[in-house]
Amino acid sequence: MTDQLADVRHEAERVELGRTGLRVSRLCLGTAGWAVGRSPEADSIATGMRFAEGPLNYLDTSNNYGDSETRIGKVISMLGGRLPEGTVLQTKLDRDPVTNDFSAARMRRSLEQSLERLGMDRLPLLFLHDPENTTYDFAMSKGGPVEQLVAFKDEGLVDHIGISGAPVDMLTRFVDTGLFDALITHSRYTLVDRSAAGLIEHANDLGLGVLNAAPMGGGILSVFPLAFDMYGYQRASATVREAAQAMGALLQERGIPLAAAALQFSLRNPSIHSTIVGALTPGQLDGLLELASLPIPDDVWSRLDELAPDRATWLN
Repeated sequence: MTDQLADVRHEAERVELGRTGLRVSRLCLGTAGWAVGRSPEADSIATGMRFAEGPLNYLDTSNNYGDSETRIGKVISMLGGRLPEGTVLQTKLDRDPVTNDFSAARMRRSLEQSLERLGMDRLPLLFLHDPENTTYDFAMSKGGPVEQLVAFKDEGLVDHIGISGAPVDMLTRFVDTGLFDALITHSRYTLVDRSAAGLIEHANDLGLGVLNAAPMGGGILSVFPLAFDMYGYQRASATVREAAQAMGALLQERGIPLAAAALQFSLRNPSIHSTIVGALTPGQLDGLLELASLPIPDDVWSRLDELAPDRATWLN
């Protein structure tokens, strides 16, 4: 067993999140699915309570993640007004979902809404979310969203700031400004897409906290036989579907769930401090811990690498 594989057994072990000084578990509970129509409120609250009782200490949400902030706020209230000591809760500034407004004024409203929903007056970590929905030049302009995010840090409303999005080239430009303490990339570092591999290493070298989200690609790598054909919020290409099928068949022969390999692919990378993955019920959260700890032999990883699609099929 390699050292990297041994590290996978410690998904709840605390690691330093880059230069932030925050110590976080290597698995982070994502709450993007905590919304009316996708998840009953009772399930979300039960999952939040299970999280509070369990070994993980890292929780991710966002202003535009449905009802997640409100539901997390209810969990916090049920816990007496605060999460367990050492818990790191992060949220994200979001554009207006109707008008796509990314102005500084919208960023302030976004944070105010988040703090009210969560029942908090400050946050340890706050990200600018999905700036690919505007332009880099606007985001970095005087009076733009990045300037406002930095101002929140100066005002003491947040301790650390980060950038969260998808396109690798765009994220690299933001990382290289030196303004950010942390990075979230999603759907670009998985069994079937390695687009963000260089960005992840680069950000880690610069001292940023590095988080990888959607290690199961938004569904296609979550179960075998394949039950979903979506990857990165769009229909997966035929090449990606074929690769996922081949990987799932190989893993099935070895008695290994496809989801375990998808999750551990992210956990194995020492440049990734924490992996964000969603759970809608307490059972799903418990299942993630089990998937993260299942032994996967070295030769299986070698075969999975051989089955990975060519970079021409990657999203970036």
